[in-house]
Amino acid sequence: MNFQLVIVLLLFIAAVWYVGRTIYHSVSAKKGCGANCKCGVDFSNIDQLKPGK
Repeated sequence: MNFQLVIVLLLFIAAVWYVGRTIYHSVSAKKGCGANCKCGVDFSNIDQLKPGK
């Protein structure tokens, strides 16, 4: 194999690894509270809207 083919194969393998890693991280379960669930937000000081006002 010549030198250019080795470089192309290495770049291809790196690209496949990067895409696979990106897809894996996007579909894997998130740890902790990182899904915008607002479970750590304190809403006690916010006025609530009351019907009829």
